Amino acid sequence: MPFQKVQTEKLSIAVVRQIELLILRGILRPGERLPAERELAERLGVSRPSLREAISELQEQGLLAAKAGSGIYVAEVLGSAFSPALIRLFGSHPEAVFDYLSFRRDMEGLAAERAARMGSESDLKVVQTIFEKMEAAHARNAPKDEANLDAQFHMAIIEASHNVVMLHMMRSMFDLLRQGVFYNRQMMFNQRTTREAILDQHRAINTALQARDPEGAREAVQKHLNFVQQCTQDHQKALRNEEIARQRLDHETR
Repeated sequence: MPFQKVQTEKLSIAVVRQIELLILRGILRPGERLPAERELAERLGVSRPSLREAISELQEQGLLAAKAGSGIYVAEVLGSAFSPALIRLFGSHPEAVFDYLSFRRDMEGLAAERAARMGSESDLKVVQTIFEKMEAAHARNAPKDEANLDAQFHMAIIEASHNVVMLHMMRSMFDLLRQGVFYNRQMMFNQRTTREAILDQHRAINTALQARDPEGAREAVQKHLNFVQQCTQDHQKALRNEEIARQRLDHETR
């Protein structure tokens, strides 16, 4: 973790500000454990009493939380962007899926464009590393791993866009995606031809990012999410047809 030596001003205040900034920028993530007190004090260049004072202040702010016998963790500060009632509503109305995908297409297209322009070399290396893991998971026919890496790949692009509001909002949105609130992502990775297409689409996104091609990166993300939307529509149509056929069969056998 990129902690830096604290310079002037009251040491505990400087520590508070540094950890606040790391949380704000998404470098310290919800649920992440801080280093042990001795190690963290050394890395920050402060005394342990000053560190304890800062940790106490951050706990009072609700940004850090202590777990007995385990250590100090970044608090689950994100929560959800939506109320439980609204989440249930999303899950029970299929049309919400397409508004969600349209929102992602706009936001992630912008994030990819920004990442190509503003992402650091280390940001783009993270994206490249995740893509290589996706290729490896694809080669060993591990659709569950591919689905998990898919979410990591998209979040890495959002992180590389260096917009803290977009980062925290989209992290909350992706938590709902992982929970299957909007649609079953796993079904796309269980079909060979679809998996091939998705891998090619991620390759196009990664290639544009590594080439620092903002327009190409945005276009590649938008094409990918258009494909996801079409797959989702096809899946919903197939489910409806199956339900109609089942109801017809039930009626004929009565």
